[in-house]
Amino acid sequence: MSDGPIVSDDCVVSLEYTLRVAGEVLDTSVGDEPIQFIQGRGHIIPGLEKALYGMRPGDEKEVILQPQDGYGDYDPQAQATLDRSEVTENDELVVDEEIEIEDEDGNVNLARVVKLEGDQVMLDFNHPLAGKELAFTVTVVDLRPASEDELAHNHVHGPHDH
Repeated sequence: MSDGPIVSDDCVVSLEYTLRVAGEVLDTSVGDEPIQFIQGRGHIIPGLEKALYGMRPGDEKEVILQPQDGYGDYDPQAQATLDRSEVTENDELVVDEEIEIEDEDGNVNLARVVKLEGDQVMLDFNHPLAGKELAFTVTVVDLRPASEDELAHNHVHGPHDH
């Protein structure tokens, strides 16, 4: 074991990951750039962030997260039936596709189209991965202290950001 850096708060972590749900790969950074985020700032889901503490560059880990540590439990109340005119002016709505909906306060939410019936649209506002067990394989690719600017702005800066 080296005495090199370990994942701790306010480190910039470069992470390679593969996410599986029910054995199926849903998302992966392998073959692409690793994701970068500031540890301890809630930039990634809580259970995964917690599992990274103490890892070193080159370490690989399997992390299995229950829904409450991932995208939360599935909430059957988080559904709504709206008039098609409230949802879209003219877009084609497709069952199982995600659309963006603006609420009264101007916040944009993602919703999945569950059912189309006449002028009615049934929407589900749960995260698509709500209620699912998430299996991550993660590798810490690189680790460095976040700069003061990054901490102030609460996000990672690329080589060209000032």
